[in-house]
Amino acid sequence: MADKKQEYQYPHEIIDLPSGGKLYPDGNPLRDGKIDIKYMTAKEEDILTSQNLIKKGVVLDTLLDSLIITEGVNVNDLLIGDKNAIMIAARILAYGPQYTVSLTDPTTGEQIDHDFDLSECPFKELPDDVDYSKNEFEFELPTSKLKITFKLLNGRDEKMIESQLKSLKKLGGTSREITTRLKHQILSVNGEVDKVKLNSFVDNMLSRDSIALRSEMMKISPDINLKQFVDFDGEEREVIIPMEISFFWPASTI
Repeated sequence: MADKKQEYQYPHEIIDLPSGGKLYPDGNPLRDGKIDIKYMTAKEEDILTSQNLIKKGVVLDTLLDSLIITEGVNVNDLLIGDKNAIMIAARILAYGPQYTVSLTDPTTGEQIDHDFDLSECPFKELPDDVDYSKNEFEFELPTSKLKITFKLLNGRDEKMIESQLKSLKKLGGTSREITTRLKHQILSVNGEVDKVKLNSFVDNMLSRDSIALRSEMMKISPDINLKQFVDFDGEEREVIIPMEISFFWPASTI
């Protein structure tokens, strides 16, 4: 396969990652906390309009893989927060920071158009007392007092979770998203690493412990902050920037 650097004669940018690269193993090209991505071209527009990729649900991953020019990096290896940051950067490089979205006023129910500024999306502030030297974290459950070791998810984990959830949905019954995700994140319980026993533990975890663990996972996860304030008829409300079809498909480009 040709050297990716040699293939590109287009503008490109080196961007920072929310994780700082600390959670990737030694020798990984992302360990320095940066990644090189190129500006979108007509080739990427072909990817975005591929009905086959859209139906398979892999269009955005295919897009990011095409944009990443750092050697040895696959989109599936990216931590979710780093992947989010790359998506924001790629969109800014392609179409600029302004992102216009139609929002519903929570009081009146009326639709308003709002311009989000994607350049005003800072990295999430991470706690100072957490060891980020590797993707392995410890947490004591508040009720059972069991000691948990867990990891943060990457793109490959997310694909496996999505596949399992689709299979479970076909079987009917209640959603199992919480337990499915925890089964992929928990590495050990009081030193126990047997997968069958860990899965059984997750299914029977006390709700208080489950909520506390998921809260801890969210708190320490590197990411980009996608919340901004919007003025709804004189009242400021914090809104999560919605990732609608116009994010990578602005109306002027369709």
